[in-house]
Order: sequence, then C-alpha cells, then structure tokens
Amino acid sequence: MLAYILRRLLLIIPTLFGILLINFIIIQAAPGGPVEQMIAKLEGFDAAAGGATGRISGGGSEVAASSSSYRGAQGLDPELIKDIEKLYGFDKPAPERFWIMISNYLKLDFGESFFRDAKVTDLIIEKMPVSISLGLWSTLIMYLVSIPLGVAKAVRHGSAFDVWTSTAIVVGYAVPAFLFAILLIVVFAGGSYLDWFPLRGLTSNNFDELSTWGKIVDYFHHLALPITALVIGNFATLTLLTKNSFLDEINKQYVVTARAKGLSERGVLYGHVFRNAMLLIIAGFPSAFIGIFFTGSLLIEVIFSLDGLGLLSFEAAMNRDYPVVFGTLFIFTLLGLVVKLIGDLTYTLVDPRIDFASREA
Repeated sequence: MLAYILRRLLLIIPTLFGILLINFIIIQAAPGGPVEQMIAKLEGFDAAAGGATGRISGGGSEVAASSSSYRGAQGLDPELIKDIEKLYGFDKPAPERFWIMISNYLKLDFGESFFRDAKVTDLIIEKMPVSISLGLWSTLIMYLVSIPLGVAKAVRHGSAFDVWTSTAIVVGYAVPAFLFAILLIVVFAGGSYLDWFPLRGLTSNNFDELSTWGKIVDYFHHLALPITALVIGNFATLTLLTKNSFLDEINKQYVVTARAKGLSERGVLYGHVFRNAMLLIIAGFPSAFIGIFFTGSLLIEVIFSLDGLGLLSFEAAMNRDYPVVFGTLFIFTLLGLVVKLIGDLTYTLVDPRIDFASREA
C-alpha cells in the first residue's frame, strides 16, 4: 500500500503540470489581459491617464502614434506600452513566462497580485478561513444528515416517511442556493421579519474581546445562515444516492442468506450491506467537498459579504489578475488531487478486500 501511495503522490506532479500548461495556453488566447486593461484605462480616463503615464514611463514622453498590436493602443507612446508589458511580465515570450511560473511554484512562490498590491500567498491565507469554514461544516453536515436519512429511507422504502422526506429534499434541491439565501436574510437577518442572525462577516467586530465560549458561539452564529443556504440543496443528491445504493445491496442474494442464518436486521444492514453500499458514496466525496469548498460558495460569499477564496478567484478571473488565477488554480487542483487520493484510501478502510496496489501490479 505504501508503494501505491507513493506512486499516486508522484503522479500529482505531472497532473498539476498538465493542468497549469493547458490553462496557461488558454489564457494566452483569451482577450482582455492586464496589458489591454491598463491600455483601456489610459485611453478611457484622461485625468488618470496622465498620472498613470507618468508613473509607468517616468513622464516627459510625448504621446505618439503606436504600432503596437494591442487593441486601443493607437495614440499611446510605444515606450509606455513596453513599460506596461514589463510591469506585468509580458515583455518575455510565453514559454519563458511559463517556465518562470513553474520554477517559482516549485518553491511555493506564487508571485504578487497585479492589482491588489499583495503576495498571492498572503491573499490565499487571508481568504482561507472563510472557505474552510463554509466547505468543512457544509460537507460535514451534508454527510451526517444525508447518509443516515438515505439508510432510513431505504429501510422504509415506499412508506409515508419515504414519500414526505423525498418531497422535502426534492423541493430543497429545486430552490437555488442564492434564492434561499436571500429568503433567509429577509426572514431571519433583519430583512422584514426577524433579526436573529448577523447579515455579514465571519465574526463580530468585538470577536477578540469575547471569551473562548463566546467566540465559538459568535463564529457559528455568523455561519448558521450561509451554511444552511449551502447545504439545503445538496441533501437530495447524496440522500437519494445513499438510498438507491442500499436498496441495490439489500436485494442481493448474500443479504437473503444472512437473514436466513438468523442475523438481526441491524446486523445485516450494518454488518454486510453498509460496507458495500458506502463505496459508491465515498466515490463522490472528493467532488462534493471541492464543489462546496470553492465553486458552490461564490454566490453565498457575495450575498453574506464573506470574503473567501471563491470570491477572490472570481474577481481575479474578471480582472485578469493572472498570478492570483494560477495561484488559486494550483491550490484548488492540488487539494482536489490529495482529497481524491484520501477518498481512494478510504475504500480500503470500508472494505479491506479492496487492494489498489495488487491491481496495479
């Protein structure tokens, strides 16, 4: 097993390289890079253009007709264009820029943001608590509720309990998370009815002055509505997947044999069925975790004014802040690959009969 883990860890390196390379190539073809955005600002705002021109080119240069290939660069000093390119590192050919980026990433140096005047690492560390809070608690609650509920529905298949719980989770699934978040704010966060929960932020302004217990209460008080909005639509998929997985196993011959031998229903369910049925659930854990951790939290972060990695990545993509884009891409991809490996290893804990190492041999 150790050899298998080492092989999987080593495979992370070429996988990361390939993902970064593909995205780097796509970025080169995408219009509206940082150079173009700076040119647009210089062309579009006359008052700011003079100041920006002086800062970038050192002043004293007359605006002249430019032969630059950049759209909107006509009428700007060619030296100014070169200074802008150098400012963002675009004075070097693409292969050289990619090699420099990879070399820096090997040292965990993600560079500095183009527009935030801060290191990418500092930005990621600053936003990480919000994303960890949303992703960790949302995933934990979703699994703690959906798996027992799915098992209960499988055991009571066709009953009134099965029908009304299915109706409830399907209705929750049909309501978009952002719409439910707005509803929660209107009802519970001082919108029109109750004022039970704070509207914004991860903690209160006086968080540092609170006791340890007070900090815990304040932390979860702020997370209650965002996490509720995140998980309400995610119960359906996992619950129904768990139910169908258990139903499929319950109807197999080995279950009938176990019951014929006199095992209790609980012993059959958790001693035989659970181990096999959970394999399908574990397979979906990495994508569910990464999806809630990053992608799924963007709108929730915006609605509840939570400044996390989802919002940071979105703003970086919109502003063409390439160091932040690739830095967060690197972190997201690395985390996803590691979680996928952990998910595969969990297979062997649930069912020791699975041996990935022998299959690769």
